[in-house]
Amino acid sequence: MKQSPIPRQRVFDLYWYFASERQRAFERRVAGTPRPWTDDPILQEFKFCNVFRAADRVSQYMIRDVCYHDESCSAEDRLFQIVAFRTFSKIETWRTVREFLGRYPTLDDLGSGAFTKALDFARQHNGGLYTGAFILCATDAYGQSLKHLNHVELFRHMFLQEELGVELLKAGSLHEVYSLLHRFPLMGDFMSYQITIDLNYSDLINFSENEFTQAGPGALRGIKKAFESLGGFTPTEIILWMVEHQEQELKRLGLPFNGLWGRPLHAIDCQGLFCETDKYCREAVPELTSARKRIKARFNQATEPMKLFFPPKWGINEQLPKGAVLGLEKSPPESAPATLF
Repeated sequence: MKQSPIPRQRVFDLYWYFASERQRAFERRVAGTPRPWTDDPILQEFKFCNVFRAADRVSQYMIRDVCYHDESCSAEDRLFQIVAFRTFSKIETWRTVREFLGRYPTLDDLGSGAFTKALDFARQHNGGLYTGAFILCATDAYGQSLKHLNHVELFRHMFLQEELGVELLKAGSLHEVYSLLHRFPLMGDFMSYQITIDLNYSDLINFSENEFTQAGPGALRGIKKAFESLGGFTPTEIILWMVEHQEQELKRLGLPFNGLWGRPLHAIDCQGLFCETDKYCREAVPELTSARKRIKARFNQATEPMKLFFPPKWGINEQLPKGAVLGLEKSPPESAPATLF
């Protein structure tokens, strides 16, 4: 019989506290409540991702404007668009590429060089193509001197030479989608998993998010802080264990949690929560040292409101409050501290 994991109780409980308080703050903001949306001083001062990955600003943009845009294109084109968008993960890059081309980029644009020209233009005018959210693999795998040119060659390798789009549409599981991505240069463990989840948001691929997960570096740090011992469990199994035990742990601690309009935490969310717990503990439990000692990002209020939209197949868009918007709230009192969500 497999040995059970042994939680480090204080941090293990903070994991669930963070999930509850961070989600309540998100709900208050969506409701238009003036800030501060939480009394927690750490959550007030520092930047933390949403509890549900799909509710974060970049994921929201991708779901609405990449996975479910209404411009005519092939299924393979759309899969390429999702992979390309997440590789850069920068909304400004995608908008500039679209404006340059006059449409969403297609595989024809990838083959003709038009997509490369659009990226060159975006790089020149935006001052950078990439977000700092993800650590990408080494940039010269295809012999190009610039990171984005290596990624263009990666996309060509994937979608033009190996016809990855056709293979993805035939995939029989979430893990197979991951494996198809992971075999290419520049596609490390974590990035392959993130793009797998993005592809699964679309209506082209549809598997349970709890079927497979992959712990990123931040999640591994969080797991190490939240558990004294994993027992006989792997990090992947620990994440799935958290998914299975979420209801009883939140109930044990008396923490309110309504999920994402009824949608419970899934593996991608519990994986992300370990990363955010690691960050939170840098302030709350500083004696637990790791490779990262401080939370670097603080609040910068987004200036563009974004209407919430989730994959229609989840069945929760109809349950959103009328006019639910991310990044729009009533004016705060003069003395209210700045917060980031």
